[in-house]
Amino acid sequence: MCHALLQDPQFFRLLKRIDEALAEDVCAGRCQHCGDVLHRADYPRKPRDCPPEMRDEHDSRYSFCCQRCRKRHTAMSVRFLGRRLYFGLAVVLGSARHAGQNPAAARLADELQVPVRTLDRWRHWWRERLMRTALWQTQCARFLPPVDPVGLPGELISRFGDDLLTALMHLLRFLTPLSIGVVFDIDETC
Repeated sequence: MCHALLQDPQFFRLLKRIDEALAEDVCAGRCQHCGDVLHRADYPRKPRDCPPEMRDEHDSRYSFCCQRCRKRHTAMSVRFLGRRLYFGLAVVLGSARHAGQNPAAARLADELQVPVRTLDRWRHWWRERLMRTALWQTQCARFLPPVDPVGLPGELISRFGDDLLTALMHLLRFLTPLSIGVVFDIDETC
């Protein structure tokens, strides 16, 4: 079921519509630095794990540039989790299935065409780096009982609902502040 989502054009279209709405919110505003008008200046992207028939629709990340000071204003995204090469959906699903089960890791890596080392980095991010972000520090209290980092991201998926699609949408939406780098590691802000 999870792997099928990575091949579902309807789900990817839904993710794109959410990103378009997030981009409209940024574009409707003004430059945070000088208050001037923003113009479209998307980033080209070549996301991995995108269905081949959907690549053209997901080949850019919504971003804007101030006409006066030229500062960038990149919209938050449910599709792109920061600078990662893989879609956020692949990072979530791959990490949830990997979750420390080494015998299954190689099989999953083959299925998703993700190197095992990449799955290990994702697992490290969920278990350690996410815990140090301001986003997690401010939001972790909303999850009772507390989330066990060893169970991430699977435990978060289950906290966002029983229906897998709905839970994934809520989790990806929850992670959107991390998609633009606004929320830094607590260690990096000191």
